[in-house]
Amino acid sequence: MQNNKNNNQNLIFKRVSLAPMAGITDIVLRKLVREYSATCLITTEMISSEGLNHVHDSAIIKTCETDSPIAFQISGHKPDLMAKSAKFLESRSDIIDINMGCPVKKVVNGNDGSALMKTPELAMDIVKAVKDAVSCPVSVKFRLGYTEDIMNYVEFGEKMQEAGANFITIHARTRAQMYSGHADWKKIKHLKHAVDIPVFANGDIVSIETAEQCLEQSEADGVAIGRGALGDVTLPYRIEHYLETGEKLPPPTFQEKIDTLTRHLEGEISFRGEEVGMKCIRKLYGYYISGVPNAAKYRAELVTTDKYDIMLKKLNEIRKLAYSMQKI
Repeated sequence: MQNNKNNNQNLIFKRVSLAPMAGITDIVLRKLVREYSATCLITTEMISSEGLNHVHDSAIIKTCETDSPIAFQISGHKPDLMAKSAKFLESRSDIIDINMGCPVKKVVNGNDGSALMKTPELAMDIVKAVKDAVSCPVSVKFRLGYTEDIMNYVEFGEKMQEAGANFITIHARTRAQMYSGHADWKKIKHLKHAVDIPVFANGDIVSIETAEQCLEQSEADGVAIGRGALGDVTLPYRIEHYLETGEKLPPPTFQEKIDTLTRHLEGEISFRGEEVGMKCIRKLYGYYISGVPNAAKYRAELVTTDKYDIMLKKLNEIRKLAYSMQKI
């Protein structure tokens, strides 16, 4: 993919982005999102700088012609290795995003992700090293803090700006919360008022209405959509469209969601092979069929099916059910 460095500064001011999700925001999902939105900023899955140093042909760094504008997200705690990884990915990427918010135990135990919020000086060194290594914009994603008692997001954001970050994205939960409870969008306002660079709000944005509420409460420049896009690849576009026009486009029907699920499955199989592709998409079935009668029963059947032809029969059964619901 050709990196347009003359125009990529403008990417910072897009108001909607697709947040990075491990094992989810792969090339297949990105293509589906791009069918609706040609302009939202899409972020890849988190890429370990340690792992990238050894594996340069991994599926996680595959791109396609529709990916741009795209941010590659890297994680790690060694400034020199983060800089090396950023430089390697620069030709594929419009933006380099640095993960300082992942709450997963195995990540923070390695001093990566949100663990970096406990060492802001090291975090600054990482941003400075990456900025020196690449010419494209650099962003940082982090949380409110490591725990309720260490909620240092305002000071941390100021330091990220000082280190050279072009914009920041904040998930409005602490590391201790993981993904439980509710995102506290109102707190983001304090960060927005403290820095001069764009701030994107992340957490619990699952609809046009929640995006609107989040922007009102946070005064953020834009929103980063995570789990809200699972099962609804139209959401980034519909939020973009609303922010630009004020028109609220309807969410996809159940039948449309099943059709997208089928194409998502086919895409994963084409990309990874039948066995791996079938396993890869299992975690998404529940999102796609949410709201269908007996969804729990169907999900249990789908996650235990490992043959493509059998899966198609089950999806056709759900599609017929969705169609009958649509006619009621």
